[in-house]
Parts: sequence; C-alpha cells; structure tokens
Amino acid sequence: MTEIRTIGVIGLGAMGGGIAQLALEAGYDTVGREVTGELADAAAGRIGHFLTRKVEKGQLEQADRDAAVARLTTTTELEALAGCDLVIEAIVEALEPKRELFAELDRICRPDAILATNTSALSVTEIAAATSRPERVVGMHFFNPAPLMPLVEIVQAELTAPETVEAAAAVGTRLGKEVVCCHDTPGFVVNRILIPLLNDCLRVLDEARVSPEALDVAMKNGAGWPMGPCTLVDLVGIDVHVHASEALYEKLREPRMAPPPRLVAMKNAGLLGRKSGRGFYRYD
Repeated sequence: MTEIRTIGVIGLGAMGGGIAQLALEAGYDTVGREVTGELADAAAGRIGHFLTRKVEKGQLEQADRDAAVARLTTTTELEALAGCDLVIEAIVEALEPKRELFAELDRICRPDAILATNTSALSVTEIAAATSRPERVVGMHFFNPAPLMPLVEIVQAELTAPETVEAAAAVGTRLGKEVVCCHDTPGFVVNRILIPLLNDCLRVLDEARVSPEALDVAMKNGAGWPMGPCTLVDLVGIDVHVHASEALYEKLREPRMAPPPRLVAMKNAGLLGRKSGRGFYRYD
C-alpha cells in the first residue's frame, strides 16, 4: 500500500482549509495551494486561529499546535505539489475546472502519487478520465465543516485501483474520520439519500403551510433528527444545496432531485444561509 507522508490541498476555502487542518493535526506535512498569496496567507491565519482555539479549550497542547502549524507550507504554484504523495482537490464544484486541474496535476505529480477530489456530487470517473492515471484517482468526500463532521466517503471510480482506495481510506482513518467506501454513483451514499429527502422537507413548507421553525421542530422531535432541515440547509449553504440538487437531477432525472423553486429563488436573491447572514433564518 502507498505510504502517505505529504499531503497537498488545492483550494483553502472553508472545505479545503478544514481538510488541511486535519492533515496537519494528524502529523502530515501539508502543502496548501491558493490562487493568490493573500488568500493563502489568510487561510494559514484561519488554520492557526482554529488550532489556537483548540488549545484554549484544552483539546490540544500548545506544543502540538505549534508543531502542526510548522508543518504547513502555502503556495500559489501547482508545481510546489510535485513531491506530494496525496493531493486533495477542493476547488469550485464544477466539472470542467476540476478536469483541467487534474490534467495539470497528472503532468506535475509523480506517477505513483494519488489524486483525490472532494466533490460532493460530480462524477469521479469523469474527473479521473482527464488524467493518464485513472487507477490513481479517488474521491475523498469530506463533509462541512471538515474538522467537526466525522464522516469521509471514499469513492472508487470506474478504473480506481483497489490499493488506491485502501490508501485513501487509511488516510481518512488517520485523520480521525469514520470511513465509508463506495462506488462512483451520483451523490455517492449520503447525498444520494439526503438531497431528495431535504427537497421533500422543503416542499412541505409550502404544501403543509408550516413555518421553517415548525418544520425543524417536527423533524427533530418526530423523526429524531439532531438538526432540522431548514437549519441544516442554512448551514450547508443554500447555493451549495441547489448546485448539488441540479447536478443529481441532471444525472438521474428524478423529480425529487430537482431543487424546489422556493430554494432557487432564495439562492438568486442572495439568501444563502449562515454564510450570507440570512436564509431560512437570520444570523447576526
């Protein structure tokens, strides 16, 4: 099995930054790539801040925090990832940019390096096809926020080698995650179930004429959900949910996959949930 010592993370936004933080805490040398030095510096600052918070909460020793920060290198150059054993992509959730990136990584990275995508809804097989090494390409779908959510889905594309899946799963375990391995199908496991279920919940808002608060209370107390559907979609991001719904609907053509019109209208109005300060709820 491939031994992973150095991990590259491309895109240090909310998701990629969280993945990089996990890698640092797990003891991996980590190379984080952003498109500008300003974004890279800001991401490094956020990671350092979150690790400092863990020290303040007694969850991490100061020496371990300092050692983790020291393992991070940031860059704006893809070529800086040439020595990485595993590269995890966490850029915009769109197929063509990901395929273009993987074609570049195929040229830059060692032939034995593993290339992973954090896509939540796109085809890992189609992304892998942009490379000359599809057997070394795998999906590693973390959930947001990556440091807190306990699951990672390891997605085997059509030509992914079993040893690649095994190596990615071992990394997921070392990062402290529960690992579920699956084959490359639209939505993988969780989103294939959760997205149409959330869409059904949100359609009930209008059909049953209930408030978001009432719907959340109903699902928490009647179905045992830890978080109501409106709260969950606000947390995920209404734009993210709409995009994932549209991607699944395009692949499967099942009406339940299509985002409810109310949600599309909210996205178009800039009501994106927590990150915009307003979605189904207001956030001050």
